[in-house]
Amino acid sequence: MSADPLIVEVVRSGFVESVHQAWVFAVDAGGSPVAVRGDVTAAASPRSSMKPLQALGMLRAGLELDGESLALACASHAGEEFHVQGVSKILIGAGLDEDALRCPEDLPGDTGAAHRVLRAGGGPARITMNCSGKHAAMLATCVVNGWPLDDYRFPGHPLQRAIRGTIEELTGERVAATGVDGCGAPLYFASMTGVTRAFRTMVLAAPGTPERRIADAMRAHPEWTSGTARPEAALMRAVPGLMLKAGAEAFDAFAFEDGRAATVKIVDGGQRARVPATVAALRALGLDSPELAPLATPPQYGGGLPVGEVRVRGHL
Repeated sequence: MSADPLIVEVVRSGFVESVHQAWVFAVDAGGSPVAVRGDVTAAASPRSSMKPLQALGMLRAGLELDGESLALACASHAGEEFHVQGVSKILIGAGLDEDALRCPEDLPGDTGAAHRVLRAGGGPARITMNCSGKHAAMLATCVVNGWPLDDYRFPGHPLQRAIRGTIEELTGERVAATGVDGCGAPLYFASMTGVTRAFRTMVLAAPGTPERRIADAMRAHPEWTSGTARPEAALMRAVPGLMLKAGAEAFDAFAFEDGRAATVKIVDGGQRARVPATVAALRALGLDSPELAPLATPPQYGGGLPVGEVRVRGHL
């Protein structure tokens, strides 16, 4: 194993025009390291890769969601029609509507869905923001407990204190720092080793436990955690039994049903390098399929035609 970062190249017309560095921490089914690249014990910003842990904190606090709705609570969704309907369902179940959401207004991340909103005369809305599923679940948790709704995003709120405690328990470490995520909710910094440990715990938990309910919901409904055209859903479809969650600034965390797990962070936050590095981590753990091949080397285009690719240099 090497501590040097993994290198991801952007190739155009045979020329390497850009290079990204990736930190990778991967463990086998027994939890022993298989690949260590970069400073994986340093505090990192997992961003939305923390959403399954946030959802776990909500279940432990009394939230009752399962299936598609629970997957949506863990989602960075694309704002497709079924996502929006699902968020509305969570809110209605709590006796609320989208006015209760405190995430920013945004257009759907899915291009087709965004165009449909604009053609219909609509615009950015809180319910189409990619974190609205998490925020709806946070509000529903507050309703169950009789907690205040207006300030549910604040770190000192009972909801956020419960979530922080859950994150510290599963990562096995104290939160290194608390920031503000893009959606306005608290962002808890943790090491890649800690996040990997947390994802392993969730897939290895006994059936019916809150941890396992989240892992099962995400694996059964990958489009609900991201979108029908998102690479995260494609990765989970390509490797049945895989639980994976992406985060902004090019962070990925995943765990397989037998305990194999990894985290990936592109040092400069370049999203185009994230999926090829994640495929390299999957393959290093023996998790491979023909469907992963196009994700390992996504094409670069020139004049509408493929003229290059993004690829990992060497292997883990």
